[in-house]
Amino acid sequence: MAYPTFFDNVPTIKLQDPLSNFLGAFEEGEMEISYLECVKLAGHSCPTVAGAYLMARAGFESLYGNELPQRGSIEVSMKESEVQGVTGVVCNVISFIAGANGASGFKGLNGNFSRDNLVKYNVDMGGEVTLTRLDTNESVTLRYNPSTVPADVMMQPLMGKCMQGLASKEEQKQFGKLWQARVESILLGEENGKRLITVKKG
Repeated sequence: MAYPTFFDNVPTIKLQDPLSNFLGAFEEGEMEISYLECVKLAGHSCPTVAGAYLMARAGFESLYGNELPQRGSIEVSMKESEVQGVTGVVCNVISFIAGANGASGFKGLNGNFSRDNLVKYNVDMGGEVTLTRLDTNESVTLRYNPSTVPADVMMQPLMGKCMQGLASKEEQKQFGKLWQARVESILLGEENGKRLITVKKG
């Protein structure tokens, strides 16, 4: 499986998953989720998927500090409806990392480890996403703005040609490279991960 090499350079998100520990999937429940896994979930790599990954990482760092975030014990709330804009994409990525699901999620074992009803939409907030620890009720609200990371000037005209079916194979490949170059800059550009994400506690 071939993919852009920078995927492997994005720091993974380390978590502790009590359910995985109980059922023997991961020793001590310790696990890591990578950007590559989130790309597989979404089906593509773009500024939106990258932003969701960065928001999850920043939110967990704010809520847990040096502790491992507890997967399955984090509520994910979204400001917008799941059908509005890219809300669904963002929520899918963050809830995957957090181990949170909606009404169709895992109902638990004997009242433990449930992951259903941990995703909410249309929640009034001063950002895009709010993450809440179920054990302490502490929350953090996040906002993502990638506008300060510009795209290559050739990307838009190439995208137009690709969408119209007028691009050559070489131009299609070039468009993909330019697209991923911006994603790489968002994820790995110096201080971009912190600069693009606004974190507000409470």
